[in-house]
Amino acid sequence: VSQRSSLFASRKSVKEKLRPRLRAFDVGDKFSRLPLAKASVLLPLLVREGRLHLLLTVRAMQLRRSPGEVCFPGGKSEPTDKDEIDTALREAKEEVGLQPEKVEVICRLVPGIDKMNHLVTPVVGFIEDTFQATPNPDEVSDVFLVPLEYFIKPLNYKRLPYKTSSGYLSWMHCFIYDDQERKTSFKIWGLTAHFAVFLALIVFGKRPTFEVGYDLDNLISSAENNFMNLYASLYERKKSNL
Repeated sequence: VSQRSSLFASRKSVKEKLRPRLRAFDVGDKFSRLPLAKASVLLPLLVREGRLHLLLTVRAMQLRRSPGEVCFPGGKSEPTDKDEIDTALREAKEEVGLQPEKVEVICRLVPGIDKMNHLVTPVVGFIEDTFQATPNPDEVSDVFLVPLEYFIKPLNYKRLPYKTSSGYLSWMHCFIYDDQERKTSFKIWGLTAHFAVFLALIVFGKRPTFEVGYDLDNLISSAENNFMNLYASLYERKKSNL
């Protein structure tokens, strides 16, 4: 029993330390009014053996968009959703059977823009390490965990140059994660990797082993500036297409 209670204590203390740190980065609904179609993803954090892990999914092969790609539970906002948090929780329930009341929502982070020009808001929440996913086979083919620290100290990483639909030139993180237990490799890249890296930077406050396009001493303002530059480039292109 003592081992179980000490594990519980360590999980509790990890979460207690993190809550204020993450809440300092909460953007609330600051970007909600931008005139783009909305989507949300849930970044489910759990503590296992004293280490923070992120839960990720693999999109089903029969999906039209990005089949077989790794992503967070999430999707487009529905008219019945109150806000981005609602969207993320509803989608996580639909995709992996995660009940909304089993998620302790902590914050919303600076959004991203996906290749369909949706405004994608990442919602960070703690889930219990005992959570057993029940993937919806129409949407999800696999669910797995990655230690959060992998996103600042990866074993297998490369940077890929990419151009957004608005012609904005940037770099994309690409991680290969080898799940030893399951003898499977997962490729984590694009917006999913972008959100995971940002979350890891907040949590660990350490310089990663690779280049990130942030001023690490002013992470919040730097992330917001990057996002607004990306948004502005999209807006400029829309204007020039009129």
